[in-house]
Order: sequence, then structure tokens, then C-alpha cells
Amino acid sequence: MTTAADLVGRMGTRAAPLVIDVRRRAAFAESERVIAGACWRDHREAATWGRALPRGRDIVVYCVHGHEVSAAACAELQALGLAAKVLADGFEGFVAAGGPTLLRAAMPAPWPERPTRWVTRERPKIDRLACPWLIRRFVDPQAAIYYVDPGRVPEIATELDAVPFDVDGVAYAHRGELCSFDTFLDLLGLEDPSLRHVARIVCGADTARLDLEPQCAGVLAISLGIAASFADDHEALEAGMLLYDSLYAWTRRARHETHNWPPVPRERAA
Repeated sequence: MTTAADLVGRMGTRAAPLVIDVRRRAAFAESERVIAGACWRDHREAATWGRALPRGRDIVVYCVHGHEVSAAACAELQALGLAAKVLADGFEGFVAAGGPTLLRAAMPAPWPERPTRWVTRERPKIDRLACPWLIRRFVDPQAAIYYVDPGRVPEIATELDAVPFDVDGVAYAHRGELCSFDTFLDLLGLEDPSLRHVARIVCGADTARLDLEPQCAGVLAISLGIAASFADDHEALEAGMLLYDSLYAWTRRARHETHNWPPVPRERAA
């Protein structure tokens, strides 16, 4: 069994578990929200869909309160040799603990039947690295990201049954002074103080307002360096994932730390 605090602590990192919503179909349909990054599956069919889950990946399953529904699904997954655990106190306990959730209605169809698909302009630099990081860490870990000719994003999105982003005239785009990353947070109903901090840094770096946060200039420099280092956009995205994993970790756990030279002796620091 894992706690809400344990799960929240691992979200937004490479070590995040695969989170599966196994609430009864009626309970899932009635709920406005899901845990960020979760996909829904029928708990009665866990022995079937569990065979497609990745080996060696931690799995957390949750129902409404963490009782028999998630316990039954977890038992089936464990019988398949998967590293599955039940979320203590379920969805309600996670919400009570302040864990991040998404508006279910904002998830693009045909989710959860298949992974989501997202398409944007090629040669990503800032928003087009930050938004895919947000998608894969907090929306859909299995999401497919496509980088294409800027002039063909809408039509390719239609052909791929994908959601276009960071182009004019679509839902997930710049709004006023806010960048596409902000729009993702708003439309998905994803509230997390650390993500909002990341959003300000991304916005400043993406819109030449480097005064928004002290870190904007650094993110701009690193992002341009990534773009200059990789001819392949998906290789650039992998580097961007590490950048935003690190930036998110800094906002959560390290933003009050300092670094200097010479180092302060341990006894003096205490």
C-alpha cells in the first residue's frame, strides 16, 4: 500500500509510478476529476489489461476509498508478477491530502481507451518542450507527441486524431500575456503551486519577459542550447524532459537552497 504523500512526492519525476483509476464505472462517470496522470480501467478485467502493463514499473491503483475494488485489482496485477500497490484511502483521501487532479471532461477522446496524441510545430525550444513534459508527467504518461511542419499542424492533427497545441487558433495556445503552458494548466484544471511557479518561468522565457522570475534567463539559455544540440526533435524532447524534471524538483524541494564558494564548514553551517 502507498500513501497519498508518497504518491505526490513521486509525481512529476521519472520515478513516478503508473497510476490506474479502477473506480467502478458508475463512480468514475459521476466524478468530475481524476488523479493527475491516471488512466481508467475496469477493475473486473485487471487480469486481462494487466498483461499489457510494463514490467519493472511501479503501479498504483486506486478506487474511491481504497477498499475492496482497488484491492481486488491490485491482487490480480500482483498475480501477474507486477509491482502493484493500492493507494491508501483512495481517490477521496488523495484529494483531501491536496494531491493534484485533472478535470476528466478536459481529457481528449478517445481517452482512456488509448493513449492521447498531441501535435505541434517542429523545432521545439521552450513551450513546445515544457508542454510535452507537462503532458507526460501529469496528463498521460503514454502520450504520443508529434512535431510537424508549422503550416500543417491543424490538418495533421485531424489525420492523426490528435490535439494541436502552441499554434494560433487552437485551444491549447497563448492567451494574452500567458503562454501555452499556462493554458494547459487552466483548461485541465490542474492546480499545483509548484507547477504555477514553473509556468511563470516558462512564460518569461518564452515571451522575452526575463524579469518575471530570476530563472527565466537560464531556462531560455538552456532551451536554446538544447535546440542547437539536437537535430532530432524527439531527442531534444528527451533533454527537455530532464530540464523540466529538474526545474519542477527545484520549485518543490530546493528553491531555498544556496551555493557559494568557499564552502561553509559543516560545523559552522550547523
